[in-house]
Amino acid sequence: MTGDGGNRLMIIVPALNEEGAVGDVVREIQQAAPGTPVLVIDDCSADSTAAVARAAGARVLSLPHHLGLGGCVQAGYRLAFELGFDYVIRLDGDGQHDPRDIPRIYDALRQSGCQMVIGSRFVGGPQEFTSLARSWGIRFFRTMLRPILGRMVHDPTSGYVGVNREALALFSRSFPLEYPEIEALVVLQRRAFRFQEVACRMRPRQSGRSTITAAKSLYYIVHVLLGVFVNILKFERHRWRR
Repeated sequence: MTGDGGNRLMIIVPALNEEGAVGDVVREIQQAAPGTPVLVIDDCSADSTAAVARAAGARVLSLPHHLGLGGCVQAGYRLAFELGFDYVIRLDGDGQHDPRDIPRIYDALRQSGCQMVIGSRFVGGPQEFTSLARSWGIRFFRTMLRPILGRMVHDPTSGYVGVNREALALFSRSFPLEYPEIEALVVLQRRAFRFQEVACRMRPRQSGRSTITAAKSLYYIVHVLLGVFVNILKFERHRWRR
């Protein structure tokens, strides 16, 4: 998938304390996308995440400080952009995203011309590996985002995302630092960029457990709402200045 004309696709895997899963994730990516560079961004893990990823054949970017998910993803985007890659697909290091769907996302990026392709667990029917709290949150954000984006997005919190070089240029400079998925959609809308959803499989995490508690879920909703509000204000201010 690197193509004959030079750098084409890089896979990035943000990971924090995922030593139990990240090795299998890297090996599955290599099987699904042979020859494609895999970059694991280790967000200052306290375990052997970096060593396990490296032993599985990934390149590893070890962050000197914990940056959180958004900072971790942006570091990967910036490196891929500076190295000249045209497309980046991000999937999580806990094994929930099935790497066999990488070709589907990559084909959609190239054929649709969209700046972002979202791997959705709800296109083609819901899947069972979604907690009640997350399911409620997804429904809430679907409703909130529809008038902003002008269309339905079925899986607005999905971390299985592909971007082309236009979006990569934007996100390498500025990217929401915490819980970035929803704010990133609003940023794309401000730039008149397009996105598309494709059906992807979701699995139970291979090891460890989610850090999202009920309290964090409430914080997540409040934080994202504030981020969306700020982005809308920025857009309106820019529009009135023109």
